[in-house]
Amino acid sequence: MTTVRTFADLAVEIHALAPRLGDVRLVTVDGPSGSGKSTFAGQMVTALEHRGSVALVGMEALYEGWTLDGAWQRLEEAVLEPLAAGWAGGFHPYDWATQSWSSRWCTVPVSHVLVVEGCGSSPRTADRLTSYRIWIEAPPVVAFERGRSREGMDLDRRLRDWQRLEAEHFTEQYTRRRADLRVNGDPTGPLPYDPSAAFTALS
Repeated sequence: MTTVRTFADLAVEIHALAPRLGDVRLVTVDGPSGSGKSTFAGQMVTALEHRGSVALVGMEALYEGWTLDGAWQRLEEAVLEPLAAGWAGGFHPYDWATQSWSSRWCTVPVSHVLVVEGCGSSPRTADRLTSYRIWIEAPPVVAFERGRSREGMDLDRRLRDWQRLEAEHFTEQYTRRRADLRVNGDPTGPLPYDPSAAFTALS
């Protein structure tokens, strides 16, 4: 069963939730690579900003290359723990071009809502801190082609290895099952709504 929902209504729902990370409502957007997480998160952030302050962190900035190892720990130590204590967090993002950590500093301010987007953003250990968990999905073939168009055909093997890695992670963490909202990241056919303002929720 599918339902059309608006980002405006979702923003109202999220801002009404109790904060669990100090005074911050942590919202995670998880799902396979190429499923549409970044697009969804960007549209949601726009709607959320009409009702309060919002910060956005992409997990890709915390991966040390093509691995999930250590990414959540970096987020927790550099961002979540300071925010829980009422202080701004921050980190040096990973530079994929140089395959090293950047000298650039990214500050994450205390805000009404913190959106963390990317694979691995919703581990079970984070449930005590998270106000709302969102899962985005798309057919594997569609997700792979999106990744290929973004990363380039020369990274086909890397993308396939990554798909296997994230699938194992999602199975281990029961990520889809634990989500508060599941979203179709690839609705087909003529859409009866503006995709910049609404989305298709899955049961």
